[in-house]
Amino acid sequence: MIVALGDSTMSGEGAGNYEPGTRGENGDWCHRSMVAEIHETALPGITRTINLACSGATAEDVALGSRLHNTEGSQSRQLAAVAKQYHVSAVVVAVGANDDPRFADTLNQCLQASLHSNAPDCSTQLVADWPQRVSRMIPKVVHALRDVRTTMDKAGYPDGSYSLVLQGYATPVGPDVYPGLQSLAGCPFRTPDLVWMRNTAVVQLNAGLRQAAEQAGARFLDLSRAGIGHEACSGGNNFAAEWFTRLTIDWLLFQDNQNYGHSTQESFHPNDRGHAQIGHCLSEFLAARDTVGACLPGADGTLHLVSPAS
Repeated sequence: MIVALGDSTMSGEGAGNYEPGTRGENGDWCHRSMVAEIHETALPGITRTINLACSGATAEDVALGSRLHNTEGSQSRQLAAVAKQYHVSAVVVAVGANDDPRFADTLNQCLQASLHSNAPDCSTQLVADWPQRVSRMIPKVVHALRDVRTTMDKAGYPDGSYSLVLQGYATPVGPDVYPGLQSLAGCPFRTPDLVWMRNTAVVQLNAGLRQAAEQAGARFLDLSRAGIGHEACSGGNNFAAEWFTRLTIDWLLFQDNQNYGHSTQESFHPNDRGHAQIGHCLSEFLAARDTVGACLPGADGTLHLVSPAS
């Protein structure tokens, strides 16, 4: 089997069809989707996929420890139980954006800037600090990956008996927003901020994660260009062309005093089509022997594995 660990991009946030028990019941908002990318992989000999990722998770939540997140404990400890019961061929991790980069908060900061005409572009405030945020994230991700290694070792898996993959992040929204949608109707961001986000912020984030993977002895899958041409609001009326959710508000939750904070958490994440595409590219990467790979949309409209330099 293949096991997934990490945050919202791996749990399936934005794809819908969430597993019972992770839809806010008893405070569990992990939003693990039954069509998350890990369940969209297809590899010879793999008969089962298990998703332990949880929306909002940080590297500490993946690592060994006693902290609870969304009522759930350490993902590495959950992995230990799975690894003893089943034959794990690969562990795929997507984590780091919720640590020092605070990617969701960054998106919100850029959104807020677009709503106030006198506010400067968010990118002008973030451009100097962003590399430092990414640098501070790296050791935390390395620690989490090493805890995954420790967990697998204690479960009887020596290095080389399974594949440990750290996955990067795609840009959910870029500067090619369809006219009329660069607002609360879909993607309320200024063009300079969208350019910075796609061409600088996400590229630097993936570069930092690649460093973390190298230090921890893990493989790395770069998603920095995976969404180009298919970002939120790029398809206009053709929703099928988009692999990421637009601004999404659950109005019932928005009116709930206790849970209103979760009313927009599906926004700007891969949708079900995006997870299917990333799952396809992940399958190609897991089947290959490369230490580093990247996902890029091909001429056939499908996300494929390429060399990072391509």
